[in-house]
Amino acid sequence: MTDKNLTAEHAKAATQAWLQTVIINYGICPFAKREQERGSIYFSVNHDTDIELCLLNLIAECDRLDTEPKIETTLLIYTKAFTDFDAYLDFVDIAETLLSEQGYDGIYQLASFHPDYCFQGADLDDAANYTNRSPYPMLHLLRETSIEQAVASHPDTEGIPQHNIELTRKLGLAKMQALLAACYATKP
Repeated sequence: MTDKNLTAEHAKAATQAWLQTVIINYGICPFAKREQERGSIYFSVNHDTDIELCLLNLIAECDRLDTEPKIETTLLIYTKAFTDFDAYLDFVDIAETLLSEQGYDGIYQLASFHPDYCFQGADLDDAANYTNRSPYPMLHLLRETSIEQAVASHPDTEGIPQHNIELTRKLGLAKMQALLAACYATKP
C-alpha cells in the first residue's frame, strides 16, 4: 500500500498491528513477543524513494544498533519505495552487499518482508507467502548474537518455517488477506 499522504505514525501503527495480529498472535516468529513486550523493537519509517537514501538509512540504523544496546532489533519500513516486488528483491541484494562491505558480516542480518512477497516457485495466491507479507516493504535488521541465543533456546528452530507454512495454509488465503488488510486500517 502506498499513499502520498501516509504519515510515519500510520505506517508504524499498521506495522505494529501486523506484528501483533499476524506475527505474534499466530506464532510466526516465536521470538517476537518477548521483544515487543520489552519495547526493544525500533520502527524506522522511511518515505524516501531514492535507493541511495534508503541504503544510507539502513547504515544509520546499524549505527543506532551499535550505540543503543537496549534496541534489540529494527524494522525499516519503506512507505513509498520498492512497491514492485522484483525491485524490492534487487534492493535486498544491494542492502546485504552493503552490510558486508561495511563490515557488518556476523554482526547484523537482514530478513525481508513485502506486501507482495512470494517465495520462489510458489503460486502468488499460496497462503504460505503470508509468513513474509507485511503492510509495507520492510527490512528486519537483527543482531546475529540474538539470533544465536534464540536458536540455542528454542527446541526446534529448523521446524519453524514448515510450521508457518502449514499454519498459514490451514488458516487459508482469505483469512491471511483479511488479517493483513486489517493492519492497513489501524489508526495511530
